[in-house]
Amino acid sequence: MLQGKRILLIIGGGIAAFKSLDLIRRLRERGASVTPVLTKAGTEFVTPLSVSALAGEKVYTDLFDLTDEAEMGHIQLSRVADLVVVAPATADLMAKMVGGHANDLASTLLMATDTPVLIAPAMNVRMWDHPATQRNLAQLLADGIMVTGPNEGDMACGEFGPGRMSEPMEIVEAVQNALSDGPLKGKRIVVTSGPTHEPIDPVRYIANRSSGAQGTAIASALRALGADVVFVTGPADVPPPQGVEVIKVETAREMRQAVLDALPADAGVFAAAVADWRVATEATSKIKKTKDGLPTLEFAENPDILAEVSQMTKDRPPLVVGFAAETDDVIANATAKRARKGCDWIVANDVSPATGIMGGSENAVTLISADGSEAWPRMGKDAVARQLADHIAAHLGAD
Repeated sequence: MLQGKRILLIIGGGIAAFKSLDLIRRLRERGASVTPVLTKAGTEFVTPLSVSALAGEKVYTDLFDLTDEAEMGHIQLSRVADLVVVAPATADLMAKMVGGHANDLASTLLMATDTPVLIAPAMNVRMWDHPATQRNLAQLLADGIMVTGPNEGDMACGEFGPGRMSEPMEIVEAVQNALSDGPLKGKRIVVTSGPTHEPIDPVRYIANRSSGAQGTAIASALRALGADVVFVTGPADVPPPQGVEVIKVETAREMRQAVLDALPADAGVFAAAVADWRVATEATSKIKKTKDGLPTLEFAENPDILAEVSQMTKDRPPLVVGFAAETDDVIANATAKRARKGCDWIVANDVSPATGIMGGSENAVTLISADGSEAWPRMGKDAVARQLADHIAAHLGAD
């Protein structure tokens, strides 16, 4: 499947670098050529000689090597590959990618490339769980960077948890997926994300604590599988993903119209936290304090986008996925919501304050369908997104 494909492999400085040697061998077995780039820290774990021997190629290490620059400048090196793979992708390399640093050969190549990039993170569990790393991961996903892993298990340092680099064959599979058309090629999927802001007057509005991180991650994961994604987003805290059609809205009514305009589609994933109510009559000027007492606000119900799309007789997507953010009786309430709205699947999660999920970097969800419920362990929102995208691909493929 990789015959004739050219891989630029950047090997970061971590104990997992030893796996990169087997990764090179596995890629070449499948017909790919591998051009290796070894960071200075990477040379502490594997030698240029061993990497070169397995790749059958020159190893590039120094940004300022005049011979290399004369033979193949770093700009050209970054663009002749079909895919750039970073394995291991250390916390430092991920941070450099997010920050746009270009102070060594590896980071300069990553800045200069117009080639798709796949990273395989590897680091200590505490480093992986650190908010800075999770923020960087979210930004990389939003930038269109593909991610495989990390896995959970024993660490070289003696700790246990997520942070182990994916095994070489897992990375090979991710490379094959990245270079193939993807199981969702030709599928059009509408994803809603973020909160809505319902104005009270020109300076005040009703909102909720949704960051938009989960919806953004879902759109990125679907795009990575080849889908054409229409991303309808409220005023989210995170930037929209790359490579998708982005439609920015403020209110529930604007989101509804954007969704209807985006149909027909093969699937709809309604991850937005849409406000249930709005002020019936928005004030045209700022409501002032007066000695007459508190103002009276009359509320009106917002359109139910999920129910409307689920119950369409024309242009209903074959798969409609809703979200249920609950604080009590999560499964029971979500199951009832699925039946009431008429959607095919509901992704239920507990957003009570103690969980830290609303606005946080992790999620713990249960996927509910007509066939029953499937509880997933708590994981990063990007991992939830990839798992949901895989389920959607399998379902649409079966159809």
